[in-house]
Amino acid sequence: MAATTLHASLSTAAVGLSHNGGIGTQCQRRSATSALPAVKLTTYEGLGKASRLTADVVPRVSTRKNLKCGAVSSPDSSSKTLDIRAHCQPLVGNKAPDFEAKAVFDQEFIEVKLSDYQAQGKYVVLFFYPLDFTFVCPTEITAFSDRYAEFAALNTEVLGVSVDSVFSHLAWIQTERKSGGLGDLSYPLVSDITKDIARQYNVLIEEEGVALRGLFIIDTEGVIQHATINNLAIGRSVDETLRTLQAVQYVQENPDEVCPAGWKPGEKSMKPDPKGSKEYFAAI
Repeated sequence: MAATTLHASLSTAAVGLSHNGGIGTQCQRRSATSALPAVKLTTYEGLGKASRLTADVVPRVSTRKNLKCGAVSSPDSSSKTLDIRAHCQPLVGNKAPDFEAKAVFDQEFIEVKLSDYQAQGKYVVLFFYPLDFTFVCPTEITAFSDRYAEFAALNTEVLGVSVDSVFSHLAWIQTERKSGGLGDLSYPLVSDITKDIARQYNVLIEEEGVALRGLFIIDTEGVIQHATINNLAIGRSVDETLRTLQAVQYVQENPDEVCPAGWKPGEKSMKPDPKGSKEYFAAI
């Protein structure tokens, strides 16, 4: 890991949000320059070129008019411009972008279509990872595989996605764990070699061409109920994914209840009203 410190005046970008009976958004930009403290940017050297940002680059809001909401931006070294793009529509609470792609499962090449799992009435845990044959990634992939039976018991399929080809996936699966490989997995690894899936889920780092560690819980109606995105150096927790999945399923089965912080099955939930909350806090 490497850190680059930028001493710069940063232009600010304002994002205005409007809400009127649903999800409505309104993106605005305003130009206002103010001196800010040094900014420390963390990069991932394992991907090759660490970053095009250097200490003499002054980030500022791009003046280009065609900013796209939800895209991950990158610095332009010629104009020394850093695009700031707002996620104008959140993924959580909306339909998961459907996709069809090649995958590897049971050491065979297969086709995977996300909406097929909805047709089967299943939940899906969809997680992205940067690259095959790396370091944090196999710890996550094998951890989810080793706990796959717990997800299956919750009527849930697990899908792992990276920008690698199915041939790379297969080679990694055929490599023993003690040699940095995966061994056999209990769920498919999807190939997003065009990077379209990562773009749809707003996790692609365009500059490096890899995905951040995004994880999405998608319900049986195809709606994203939970999303987390970790930076490249930080692995995810299978325990927390299972706990959150159980909370999602509980509130869907009990729509007049909500789950407080750290809730686990068997613990007290809460009614989302003044009386219900008082009863909850009086009991704990």
